[in-house]
Amino acid sequence: MSERLPLLVANHKENDSLEEVISWVDEIAESAQRFDGTIIFCPSYPFLAVVYQKISHDGINIKLGSQDISRFERGNHTGEVAASQIADIVKFVIIGHSERRTLLKEDDDVLKEKVKRAKEAGLEPIFCVQNEQTPIPDNVEIVAYEPVFAIGTGNPDTPENVKVVAQKLRAHGQYTILYGGSVSAENVKSFVVDNVQGVLVGATNSLDPQKFIGILEALK
Repeated sequence: MSERLPLLVANHKENDSLEEVISWVDEIAESAQRFDGTIIFCPSYPFLAVVYQKISHDGINIKLGSQDISRFERGNHTGEVAASQIADIVKFVIIGHSERRTLLKEDDDVLKEKVKRAKEAGLEPIFCVQNEQTPIPDNVEIVAYEPVFAIGTGNPDTPENVKVVAQKLRAHGQYTILYGGSVSAENVKSFVVDNVQGVLVGATNSLDPQKFIGILEALK
């Protein structure tokens, strides 16, 4: 992976209007310009093209990611979005988030197909795992450890356990490892050490631009 570290991923999930997304980009733009790592913004599908045009036109130090892709290539799959349809505007895609595994019943076979589609389209998967036993498909470079108990609860894992999980994951591959789960400006630096090279920030602390800026500033 050629991106500058640390990686800071903002997953806005199923939130915001177009106006709110544009305002968010405007508000973090100045801090983003001073960040030496890589900021990956993942808004909802309808906003990807507009945000791409804005960050390209304004030269903002943000890269785009999608929150998901279809396991299918283009075709008769109503409501699906193929990786190849968005490959011109995004570089990353979140795959295997615990919410999709739980709410939409995505299993290992589905996630393996999504990784395959992403790589075929030239997208870099950010593959989410719940623990070190979670199967990771071939050709994945970025792995985000997101314990289910820490997602949106305000109760993050301990930095000590995150370090242990990261070491175990590294035993299976030379991954770029992120931590996700109640990440805040107050705790982010305790997680991004040793084998952990960035964070996946959910809606609680990424939707509010000032909270996200706090995390960004703490990582400088």
